[in-house]
Parts: sequence; C-alpha cells; structure tokens
Amino acid sequence: MTEPVIRCAWAGMADPMYIAYHDDEWGRPLRGDDEVFERVSLEAFQSGLSWLTILRKRENFRAAFDGFSIPKVAAYTEHDVERLLGDAGIVRNRAKIEAAVANARAALDLPGGLSDLVWRHADPDAPVPKTMADVPAVTPGSKALAKELKKHGFKFVGPTTAYALMQAIGLVNDHIEGCLARTR
Repeated sequence: MTEPVIRCAWAGMADPMYIAYHDDEWGRPLRGDDEVFERVSLEAFQSGLSWLTILRKRENFRAAFDGFSIPKVAAYTEHDVERLLGDAGIVRNRAKIEAAVANARAALDLPGGLSDLVWRHADPDAPVPKTMADVPAVTPGSKALAKELKKHGFKFVGPTTAYALMQAIGLVNDHIEGCLARTR
C-alpha cells in the first residue's frame, strides 16, 4: 500500500497551481536582487488577499512590472502608476503599486543589494514545526527584517509580510514535519 502524501495544510487545496507552488517553490532558497524584489512586491500585493489570487496573476504581474527588474520599476513615473491601475490582470491598488515603485527605488540604493540584505536574516536553525499551529506569523527575525527594510525606505513590509517573504524564499523552512517538500 502506498504511503499517503503529507503536505502542509495550507497546500491541501485541490488547485494544481497551489500544490505545485507548495511542492516546488515555497521554502526553497531564492537569491538575486530582482527575484527577491519580485517576492517582496508580490507579498505586499497579497496583503489582505489569498495567495492563490496572487499566484493566478503572477505572470500578469511579471509582464506589467517589466519582470520585476529593479532599475526599470525604479524609473516608473506617475504615467506608469496610472497604466498599472488600469491593468485588470493585476491587483489594482494604488498604495501597493506606489509601494512597489518606492521599494524598487530603495533597493537601488542598498549597499550590497536587496538579496544580501534579506538573506542576512536567514534562520536555518528555526525549529521544525510539527503542525501548522507551530508556524509563527511573526518572529524576532521578521521584525528585524521589516525594521531594516523600512529604515531603507521600503513600504508594505511589516513583520508579518516580512515573515511570509522569509518563508517563501527559504530563509526559514516552515514545511511541517513529514511534509514531502521539507527535505527536497
């Protein structure tokens, strides 16, 4: 008899996109300034929404935001903000769009780059969660990351959003004990 597949409860949905994200992407180390900028941006856009909504719109976001190229987004003008507000393929929220532009500008000024700044907050020794109840929403590390990003001019990067980023790009491994993606 085949062993049952164990996944983190949040990925138990039947949506293949969500399952693929959980199994192949979430929690895997991701580096690179533009790549991390994309995740910072998408986590901010997700605030108050389902992550599945963002996943379904991710390719539209990538097209609308020039592949999340930091120099390109940093050069956006009010005309670009208006263009983005008219794009039904993304989340059309002025504050979040303006935050993405401001964050790109802030990222340009970071000594060492965005990826290095974020990865200084990695916590490879975080305890292995046994259940989803053991997974925190905020940690001292996410508070420190949010504080540092804000110090550099980033917006929409509170401790909860910072922790979601840390989980998504592998700064912590919050796949539950026994999850098929934990050791991949």
